[in-house]
Amino acid sequence: MLHTGVHLTGRERTFPPDEIIVSKTDPKGRLTYVNDVFLEVAGYTEAELIGKSHSVIRHPAMPRTVFHRLWDTIRGGREIFAYVNNRAKCGDHYWVLAHITPNLAADGGVAGYHSSRRSPRRAVLDVVGPLYDRLRAAELQAGDGAAGMAAGARLLDDILAGEGVSYEEFVLGL
Repeated sequence: MLHTGVHLTGRERTFPPDEIIVSKTDPKGRLTYVNDVFLEVAGYTEAELIGKSHSVIRHPAMPRTVFHRLWDTIRGGREIFAYVNNRAKCGDHYWVLAHITPNLAADGGVAGYHSSRRSPRRAVLDVVGPLYDRLRAAELQAGDGAAGMAAGARLLDDILAGEGVSYEEFVLGL
């Protein structure tokens, strides 16, 4: 089920492979920095983004299961690579290969997060797109709440086990 009021165009935006989208957030995921590439691709102004949740660019077709795994990893102080489908302000979508790292405070706690995102290869999207469609369908079929999250996680874990790889090995192996 799509979020109410989310306009989607079905058009894909791309950006050159030599450009990097960069953002930084506080520990709660509120944006504290965005670079010009982020602004250009997402179609927002800096004033519209700073202080807002990074989820402002979340595409509703993106599996919640992937975000849950991502947040569990970075909140635990570890880096993660993930393919993410984002939504631009105008409703277009754009795919990224995100590398997200926690910024650690002097006491060892998480002070915030840094994300660098590159344009993925098209061949990767031929694998990731259908996988994400399956995960999102499992989430929705189970009710899109906690049960949906659990169903998506089970499906992802089953797929990874069948391939004999961890999530990180899967993503980096594409």
